[in-house]
Amino acid sequence: MSKDRSCGSRAAACVGALALTMMLMGGAAQAQDKTYLMKLSLPTLNDPSYQFAKNYAAALERESGGRIKTEIYPASQLGSIPRQIEGTQFGAIQCAIIPPDFYVGVDERFEVMTAPGLADSMEHAQRIAADPAVLKLMLGLGADKGLHGVGLFMNAPSSLIAKSPIRHLADLKGKKIRIFASQFQIVAFERLGASPVAMTLGDVLPALQQGTIDGALGGNVVFTPMHFQDAAKYITETGQPTVFSIVETNKKWYDSLPPDLQKIVDTVAARETKAINPVAIEINNNARKGWTDGGGELISLPAEEQAAMMKVLANVGMDVSKTKPALTEAYKTVTEAAQRTR
Repeated sequence: MSKDRSCGSRAAACVGALALTMMLMGGAAQAQDKTYLMKLSLPTLNDPSYQFAKNYAAALERESGGRIKTEIYPASQLGSIPRQIEGTQFGAIQCAIIPPDFYVGVDERFEVMTAPGLADSMEHAQRIAADPAVLKLMLGLGADKGLHGVGLFMNAPSSLIAKSPIRHLADLKGKKIRIFASQFQIVAFERLGASPVAMTLGDVLPALQQGTIDGALGGNVVFTPMHFQDAAKYITETGQPTVFSIVETNKKWYDSLPPDLQKIVDTVAARETKAINPVAIEINNNARKGWTDGGGELISLPAEEQAAMMKVLANVGMDVSKTKPALTEAYKTVTEAAQRTR
């Protein structure tokens, strides 16, 4: 009797183990079949960030075998920049591609990439964005605020668009100039005699049209495709600061992915942020040509005034960060990377 009971117990155990194995296999198969929606949001259109979004989305769908489905929402279709950031933090949006300085409300260290004089050229800025120490810093910010950073790249050098031409530094005196959400930019323009006004991109064109502001900081890659010539035709190419874009995903969404899909999200972003570099240069060149072809004017400051401007702005980053230890350390990280890659 004992032997029979033992055999019966073993048989039941075997059946149970088989059932458990089948359940696990079924669960694994279901996990392989499950699809995950990624909404990609950005404020711009037809610029390097938009091209990156298209490349990234296509690669994710392809390399995940269709398990990640993507939808792209450019030109602030999902709300203003602050709403896009909040949506990404809380999960309504799975991925946002936005200049990092707009994340200062999440962590003020995001603004270090907008320090004046950080980069000398587009190629230099691209090397800074690829620096391992910079990537470790920037992609790790916001992890405790619902964000998981996956990529950083150089979008464009800055220019000033204005209703009246800015041909000399003196022309900035008293002008109301739109800036990004960065203390570095506030201090920089105050030192140049302008009145900086932080403003999200969607508000810039109407503000120029209505005369609420006299000019705006941004990139030709935005001004040309978004038809800013309707409001202002003068662009002064100061080249400062550099406009970077950071690629942030919703951390809860990212953590919900199976490990193989997490790896794809990370590795594809790393690859595509490098692949966009030559394309970004081409898009910037085409935007400059498109602006003049459309009747706009591109202006450069006289060489001695450009040098004088850089001298005025040289200590902005240090002065803004010196009383804030975390910001000081972050500023040191990116400026040391700039020196290494110069």
